[in-house]
Amino acid sequence: MQYTKPMIDLVYEIRRRVDANMKPSVKMANPDVLKELAEYHHHTTDNITKTLIKELLFLAGPTWVALLDTTKSFTEKMSDHPKQVVKVYRGQTTLVDAPQATESKKVRMYRGAPIVG
Repeated sequence: MQYTKPMIDLVYEIRRRVDANMKPSVKMANPDVLKELAEYHHHTTDNITKTLIKELLFLAGPTWVALLDTTKSFTEKMSDHPKQVVKVYRGQTTLVDAPQATESKKVRMYRGAPIVG
């Protein structure tokens, strides 16, 4: 499998966030890293780590996404709209609410205040 630059960045960020006993196996040289991360996804309570693993598996392909949830079919999983999105700003990873599909007219802002007129 070929890793892309966004996938490599996600692996580095996940490695930084996982428990100490999991860190040695989260590296690019490990051929089973995606399987192990899918298993770790079910056991961890950190929502940011779960979201990062989910994003990595989405980038890896549909066969890897199927490892996350065995109760739903793949088509049902793809139709789900994410409630939160991972944002990385200056090295800090945060979860923010995903934008809704039905957005009204964009409000133009200037220095934090809406422009009227």
